[in-house]
Amino acid sequence: MRAVVLGIGNTILSDEAAGVRAVEALEQAYRMPDDVLVIDGGTSGMEMIEDLSNLDFLIVIDVVKTGAAPGTVVKIAGDEIPVFFRHKLSPHQIALPDVLASLELLDTMPKEIIVLGVEPITLELGMEMTPTVAEQVPVLAEMAAAELLARGYVLQALALAVA
Repeated sequence: MRAVVLGIGNTILSDEAAGVRAVEALEQAYRMPDDVLVIDGGTSGMEMIEDLSNLDFLIVIDVVKTGAAPGTVVKIAGDEIPVFFRHKLSPHQIALPDVLASLELLDTMPKEIIVLGVEPITLELGMEMTPTVAEQVPVLAEMAAAELLARGYVLQALALAVA
C-alpha cells in the first residue's frame, strides 16, 4: 500500500498557504512509515506525476471555496472530487486537475482520493495567514493523520520538545 499526503498552495498569498503549512505540521507531529510520502507540492504541477502514480490513497490538503463560513474545515471525497476541481480557486489549481487527468489517461490514478480543506478569508498577497485559517492548520494535519490511521498506515507520534 502506498499513500501520499500532498499539501498544495502558494505561501505568498496569505491563506493560500494552509495546505503547505498543514503538511509541515503533519511532519512535525508524526514520523511517517516508508509507505507514506508527505509532499509540499507548493504550486507544482506535472512534475508530481511520478509521485502520484499508482497510489492506494491520496490526501490533498488545500484551501477550498465551498461557500461555507471562512475558517470552515471540509472533507471532500468520492463523487464530489471532480466538482471541486472544476472550480478554479487560484493559479496552482490549473496544475492539479491536469495532473489528475494525466494520471487517468495513463491508467495510474490513485485508488482513493480525498481533499481536506479550509475555507479561506483572503488570498491577497501576504506572507501571513489570517488567524482564523492559521488555527485550522493543526486540525487539517490531525485529520490527515486520522485518515491514514483509519486505513491501516502506522504513524509514530513524535514527542513535542519541552522548552
